[in-house]
Amino acid sequence: MKILNLDIERIAHDTFRIAGSQRVFTDPFKVAKSDDADIVLISHEHFDHLSVEDLNKVCTPATTIVASSNCRKGLEGMKVKEKRFLDPGGKTRVGDVEIEAVPAYNLNKFREPGHVFHPKEYGGVGFVIKMDGTTVYYAGDTDHIPEMKSIRCDIALLPVSGTYVMTAKEAAEAAADINPKIAVPMHYGAIVGGEEDAKKFKSLVKNCEVVIV
Repeated sequence: MKILNLDIERIAHDTFRIAGSQRVFTDPFKVAKSDDADIVLISHEHFDHLSVEDLNKVCTPATTIVASSNCRKGLEGMKVKEKRFLDPGGKTRVGDVEIEAVPAYNLNKFREPGHVFHPKEYGGVGFVIKMDGTTVYYAGDTDHIPEMKSIRCDIALLPVSGTYVMTAKEAAEAAADINPKIAVPMHYGAIVGGEEDAKKFKSLVKNCEVVIV
């Protein structure tokens, strides 16, 4: 689907193929067909974000992987052009594509009392991607966190399913803080959540266009 000047396809869960002058994949998972990625972004090392089986479907010897630092061990066997690891706040450039890692963590999604699924100190990230004059924010697994107020983007890819990430209502509040031109819901239909979460998110967002892809 053409969104602004980029072709954006949601493959499953949090997996997007973002194509312009480069082909960028986010957190490949449940990839049905092989492809050639120029850049792969991996937000953290949980199995539904760092899947070697799926990475092998999109990575080639020319692919650059940009990942959170907690992905080092999981990516040891990957044969790609380059692997770069970023902590929140880290920046890199691959060709003409600028990439910044931004915080992604939970505030109120608990695996057990006092222990969230994605603690801030765990070092999971989202990414701000600048390609072909368009800025895309891929939020990763996160709640509606204060750092979102400083993010500026044209397109925001936001989780909406709850349980491990923002609910549709929380994601709508995040969209109000970020104020992109277009918001796209994600993190549903595979592990938790469904189309109804995406539709609820769309119904709640008032400040920008919502596109379900």
